[in-house]
Amino acid sequence: MQTFVTIVEAGSLSTAAAQLGTTQPTISRRLQALERLLGLALLQRSTHTMKLTADGERCFERAKELLANWLAFEADLRGVGDEPEGTLRVLAPHAFGQQQLIAPLADYLRRYPRVSVDWLLRDGTPNFIAEGIDCAIQVGEVSDPAVVAIRLSEVPRIVVAAPSVLGGAAPPAHASELAGLPWLALRTFYRNEIALTHAGSGERCLLGIQPRISTDSLYALRSAALLGLGVCVASAWLLSEDLAQRRLVQLAPQWQASALPIHLVYPHARFYPARLRRFVEVIRQAMPDVIGAAGPGG
Repeated sequence: MQTFVTIVEAGSLSTAAAQLGTTQPTISRRLQALERLLGLALLQRSTHTMKLTADGERCFERAKELLANWLAFEADLRGVGDEPEGTLRVLAPHAFGQQQLIAPLADYLRRYPRVSVDWLLRDGTPNFIAEGIDCAIQVGEVSDPAVVAIRLSEVPRIVVAAPSVLGGAAPPAHASELAGLPWLALRTFYRNEIALTHAGSGERCLLGIQPRISTDSLYALRSAALLGLGVCVASAWLLSEDLAQRRLVQLAPQWQASALPIHLVYPHARFYPARLRRFVEVIRQAMPDVIGAAGPGG
C-alpha cells in the first residue's frame, strides 16, 4: 500500500523507487503483488504514460486513509505517553527553516532528549504519507481540507533595493513611483504584479512589473538585491541586518505587501504521538519571539 501510494504521488515507478530508497524492479514487484492480492488492475502502464484505473482511483483514496490510520496506531503504541520519543520528521521553508526556526528547534531537543528530528528544508506542499512527514511549517495560505492548520503568526514584507538602484535619485515615497525601477520577483508569492497598501490610509496600489530575475528562493532574491539588480519585496526578518548596515534601503516605507501567514500543518488523525504534540506546543510558544525579533518592519 505504501509503495502504491508513493507511485501515484511520485508519478512514475523510477521516482517512487528513488523516494523509497529501493530499485525500480522492486517497486514493480510490490505493485504486481498488490494487484494480485486484490485481484484488480490498479494502474494502466505504457512506455511513456501511467494512469490510475477506476479501481485504482478508489484504492488510492482508501490506501491513503488506511496508511494514515496505521501510522496513528503505530505512533499511539510507541510514543503517545507524556515522555516524547522517536524521530519527528518536519518540513520547513528553506530560508525560514535555516535561520529563524533553529532556536525553537534547539529548545525542543533540549527539553526532550529522547527525540531526534529529521529537519527537512523545502518550499512547497508536503506529501505527508509518501514522505513520512509528521508536520510542516508553511508560509502562505493553506487550502488543503485534509490537514489540521494552526495559524502561528504572519511575516511582514517590505520593499527594498540596493542604494545603487536609485542612481543617486531620491528614494520613492509613493508606491506608484516604484514602477519605473528594475524589479526582482519571488515567484512563490508574486511574479508579474505586486499589490502594496499604505499603512496609514489603506490606499492600495497594484504594480505591474517585468522582473529581471524571477526565483523561488528567498536567499537568491536577497543576494540579487544586494548586487543592485533590482527592487524586491521580501520578508522583513531576512532584511533587518542589511537595512541596518545600509546595504539595502527600504523604498516607499509607508507601503507594504500583505503579510504572509505562517501555519503549522499536519494530517488529521485519531491519535497524535507525544513528540508531535510537544513540538506543536514549543513552536506555538516560540513564534511571537521569532517574528518579534525580525527587526525593521516587523
